Amino acid sequence: MTTLTSAAAQWPAASRPAATPFPLTALQKLLLPVGAILFDVLFWQERMALNMLLYTAFIIGGVLAGLPRHAAGWRSGYFWLTLGGTVLSALMVAIYGSGAAQLSAVASLAVWLGYVNQAHLKLVGYALLTGLANLLPAAQRLTQLVRLPQNLEGRLSRTRYYGRLLVVPVGALLVFHVLFVIANPKYKALTSRALDLVGQFFDLLFARLSVPHLLFFGLGLVLTAGAVLIIPVHFFADHESRFGEFVRRGRDRVASFAVRRPDFRAKSFGMLDLRREYLMALSLVGLVNVLLLVVNVIDIRWIWFGFVPAKGFDLTQFVHEGTYVLILSILVAMGIVLWFFRRNLNFYQPGLPTLRRAATVWVLQNAVLAISVGLRNYYYIQYTGLAYKRIGVYGFLLLTFFGLATVLLKIWQRRSAYALFRLNALAAYAVMVLLACGNWEIWIARYNLQPRFAEIDYGFLLDMPDRVLPELAAHQALLSGRRLVQENDYNTWIPLPEADARQQLAGRIRQFRAQRHWPSYTWADYQAYQQLSGRE
Repeated sequence: MTTLTSAAAQWPAASRPAATPFPLTALQKLLLPVGAILFDVLFWQERMALNMLLYTAFIIGGVLAGLPRHAAGWRSGYFWLTLGGTVLSALMVAIYGSGAAQLSAVASLAVWLGYVNQAHLKLVGYALLTGLANLLPAAQRLTQLVRLPQNLEGRLSRTRYYGRLLVVPVGALLVFHVLFVIANPKYKALTSRALDLVGQFFDLLFARLSVPHLLFFGLGLVLTAGAVLIIPVHFFADHESRFGEFVRRGRDRVASFAVRRPDFRAKSFGMLDLRREYLMALSLVGLVNVLLLVVNVIDIRWIWFGFVPAKGFDLTQFVHEGTYVLILSILVAMGIVLWFFRRNLNFYQPGLPTLRRAATVWVLQNAVLAISVGLRNYYYIQYTGLAYKRIGVYGFLLLTFFGLATVLLKIWQRRSAYALFRLNALAAYAVMVLLACGNWEIWIARYNLQPRFAEIDYGFLLDMPDRVLPELAAHQALLSGRRLVQENDYNTWIPLPEADARQQLAGRIRQFRAQRHWPSYTWADYQAYQQLSGRE
């Protein structure tokens, strides 16, 4: 007879069931090793150029091939928009290879993968985070693939069994091989050639193997897994579902199905407090409007028409500090408007029309201020030359104008802060792709090498990508008689003798011709090589 105690002792201990691993399709099992090898071949000790277009095409083709026909992504406008941005950016990397194109290609691919993962997302930033967050579960899935085979002892026994059976045939094969080598000179030559090929293969293999190379291959494997293993990441989609496009009235203290977040905390905010907030907002907007009107009138009379800097005028301070401070003032103004129109003032009917008109005037005055910032930037370019930051200022001003327009939407249509972030994030993405399409370095070099500039930051031009070298070589004759400078390690400009400038340029051209593999080539590099060869 078995007692209850003894039976319980024989029961197995309760154990937590192991999580079922994410199943891999046959296509994913094929894409993982092929993608890792392709990443290693294309990017190891190479810069981003044609290789980025090839790897992006591989990832997009593999993901689209594995995407079901009923997937929600096919019906998402954001999916198609970011897919177009990804293809265009990768194409621009293969054509120009600029830093803006490289950043746009990587970010666009991550955003598109985020929309593949969660097609209902609307915020570009959340799609980017979803695409990056997918790397973690994909890496965990990779670790699940690395495990010892089951029934290892049985497999070893079978291996030993077949190994003993092959001892005699292999021994006989070696004996006959030696005999044929001695008797047949052509067989001997063929054998020697085959052994040489095997030796070259192992030499090449061990020459490329190193710890950094293995780590790089592991990085390629993880990145490929994060792209082709689409494991659902719901965190950001769930968080975004809490936000709405418009500000709506709600009674926070009533618990019902219509109230998403009932708030039972004691409230000390009454109607009189709302009026006080309205008066504070109206007075602040009115006073700042007057102050901004004075600043705008000064700028319009000073720099809008016929501005010519006086002798000894500090143009650098005028542009650098003035631009950044004015941009900061515009951002602060946008933040204040968003704060006052965040909740109850949107429904304060006694004073809402007046407050809306005053805030609209403030927003329009900030647009005028942004135009003044653009003119300051223009004058700096006209008198000193073009640079990356000057282009970046115009890109930022484009986003500023769009942001001010969305603030007007918030004021007059009661748009939520989430709606503004969504629209401005889309605008930022569009500007990023637009910047990726520019051949900026060539345009900067052509502009700065114009004869009207007596001083040239030639060190800045020499640090530019290789596709600029034909422009620099074509303008060597114009360097005589001009003051050449370069920036040193202490962020100060020092004179650069003309002979040193020519020597450094010749060194760059020699280096460009000697060191480049096909994955690192761009179309602009090919054209530059042809132009430099044609000058000889």
